[in-house]
Amino acid sequence: MSNEPFVEPGEGLSLRVSSAEAGERLDAFLAARIASLSRSAIKRLVDDGDVLVDGRVVKPSYKLRGGEEIEVETPPPAPLELAAEDIPLDIVHEDDDIVVVNKPAGMVVHPAAGVPSGTLANALVYHFRQLPTRGGEARPGIVHRLDRDTSGLIVVAKTAQAHEHLSEQFRLREVHKSYVALVHGRVGEERGRIEESLARDPRHRTRMAVRRGGRAALTLWRVRRRYGRFTLLDVEIKTGRTHQIRVHTAWMKHPVVGDETYNDGRDRSMSDPALRARIRAIGRQFLHAERLAFAHPSTGERPLFTAPLPPELSTFLDALEAAEATRE
Repeated sequence: MSNEPFVEPGEGLSLRVSSAEAGERLDAFLAARIASLSRSAIKRLVDDGDVLVDGRVVKPSYKLRGGEEIEVETPPPAPLELAAEDIPLDIVHEDDDIVVVNKPAGMVVHPAAGVPSGTLANALVYHFRQLPTRGGEARPGIVHRLDRDTSGLIVVAKTAQAHEHLSEQFRLREVHKSYVALVHGRVGEERGRIEESLARDPRHRTRMAVRRGGRAALTLWRVRRRYGRFTLLDVEIKTGRTHQIRVHTAWMKHPVVGDETYNDGRDRSMSDPALRARIRAIGRQFLHAERLAFAHPSTGERPLFTAPLPPELSTFLDALEAAEATRE
């Protein structure tokens, strides 16, 4: 089997498995068919859900049956050198091992396609000259992420030992991550759990979707406050899948306010023009990483870090509170 085609970073590829290739492992099949990807790179793609077999996420060891269609999506290339940029950071905590940052909405965590600069990673290499790069040169000290338009807490490792320690806690789901989300509609129950697998949407590759055979995802939620047409939720995620809260709340028919990707136009279809204008004024999705707790890499203690709602979100809630008081 020739090592073709050659896939450039950031490109997608579809392959059809022949009957002669039945019984091969998925990772071995891809390594034989794609010259530009190493076996370890293929494993990362499969583990990250960037390889679909007949629309499903499977393991690298999956045995092919023959006749399957395999979709491969490769990540964009990282910049050759991460430029240090003097971008202010809201540092919640810093010691010799870690930095906890309150990321603003609008900031991307690390460079990606179309976003070569202005990221948290660019700011980190300016403010902290020596950070571990176990996750890659473009991800100095970074062990987890938040979406561009999600604000809130991120922990950054300052040493290789801290990076390894924190990464292991995330892998074992020992990190407490709690968010505040304002969703459309009146959620009737007081609390609940969503345990629906997630994978890339086969029709919209930049989106995620609830899909059988996807990667396991668990979201816990409880109601903090109800505001007529909206519900404020405390949301805890036990897994860290891409867009997890946004997809899960949309799946339960209560999408996040301001989330243009997953709320199917709910923001724009509201009958109250003043309310529509207030949502547009937020300029982002109403999702904030409020609480973060983990075992400290050196002391073993488990501090809890918190970040208040940013002004654009608290102002919107104040307007809802005022409207509720008027109705009462």
